[in-house]
Amino acid sequence: MTTAEACNLTRNEVMKRIKAALKRRSGKEWSVRGGKGTAYGWLTIDVLPKRRTWQWVEASEQDEFGSPTYIEVDDPSREFGHMGPADRQELGELLGLDCCHFQGQMVPAGSASYAEFIDRAEGREPSVYGQRNWD
Repeated sequence: MTTAEACNLTRNEVMKRIKAALKRRSGKEWSVRGGKGTAYGWLTIDVLPKRRTWQWVEASEQDEFGSPTYIEVDDPSREFGHMGPADRQELGELLGLDCCHFQGQMVPAGSASYAEFIDRAEGREPSVYGQRNWD
């Protein structure tokens, strides 16, 4: 997809297209949501809330400085979890990335980034790469 083509899509159309492509390729539903307020143009690709069952919990060991260490566990009984390792791996593979963050894959605001992640979600090498524009 070209940047010019992405310019003709609304944020909601971009989200729908990414979501549909990921479902078509993986057979699973994925969450693609837009930011609010000053982050309005940013998108987050993540698992559905019902699959956000992983938590970071304090381990019994400490690091060399005496600080606590944390391990990742699957605990559906606790609220406010995040994406587990298997889903991170799968999402990374679907998007042609080495990995994804446990809180989801961020897509910066902008036509070039939108075009890049549409290409990635649809299984193509990106024809353009988005640039982060920090204010």
